[in-house]
Amino acid sequence: MHSWHPVSAQISAAINTSFQIKESRSIGGGCINQAYRISDGARHFFVKLNSAGSLDMFAAESTGLEEIRQSGAIRVPQPICYGHNDEMAWLVLEYLNLGQSARGKAPNLGEQLATMHRVTSSQYGWYRDNTIGQTPQINSFSSDWVEFWRMQRLGYQLNLAQRNGFTGKLQTLGEQLLSDLDNFFTDALPSPSLLHGDLWSGNYDYDDNGNPVLFDPAVYYGDRETDIAMTELFGGFPADFYSAYRYNYPLDSGYNTRKHVYNLYHILNHLNLFGGGYRHQAEHTINTLLAEIR
Repeated sequence: MHSWHPVSAQISAAINTSFQIKESRSIGGGCINQAYRISDGARHFFVKLNSAGSLDMFAAESTGLEEIRQSGAIRVPQPICYGHNDEMAWLVLEYLNLGQSARGKAPNLGEQLATMHRVTSSQYGWYRDNTIGQTPQINSFSSDWVEFWRMQRLGYQLNLAQRNGFTGKLQTLGEQLLSDLDNFFTDALPSPSLLHGDLWSGNYDYDDNGNPVLFDPAVYYGDRETDIAMTELFGGFPADFYSAYRYNYPLDSGYNTRKHVYNLYHILNHLNLFGGGYRHQAEHTINTLLAEIR
């Protein structure tokens, strides 16, 4: 950051007291943004930096964190402010001392996530779009969950994959799955639950009191199974997380198949973000799903 002055000025306005940055320390972590802990010697904040064009991404993240915070179900870092100048965009959040011992705390995460999922909306989607990684995530409201998932999730990623040169078999299989999608939703359709939207193991931790903390959300309202499915995609969460979640909010037996419908969205997104290594995984997932209904 060439100058922290615009950030400190905006924080001062947001907290209604003067805040002058005396220390800034780079923090490792995400692959998309630069992250810093800033301090005036008494107060500390967490800051994400990116190019000036990232302002809308930060605005959506701030709004998503506030949506979860307002639920009162689980802790998130409180948004302080966001802004930009010609050089950079920034998002300022409450600084939390994370990375404390997680031993025995996973049931709390399961229970609190179940409570968050009981917060519902009248429709699927959200009042604003946001991002999943760096990919736009479209959240236009819909009363039809299957159509929402077909068009705004899988269809969107497949179209993006085609524009990125991933054509042929992937697109043929994808079209078949989209046309057959209703077959995976023969039970009652899900409630539009408040979702984190990007719930892998890198997007939660515990504070110094052992409370679970969620961050880096891609918020919208949809089937709660999508959040649980993603927890299984990259290595899984602790077993007592799942048992606590299911105790507080049991999952339907159809989840074991639908989780692959939901995780295909993230596999396709990884294909679009990181390239061809995920193509085989996407094609294999679609083939497995089509075999379930044929």
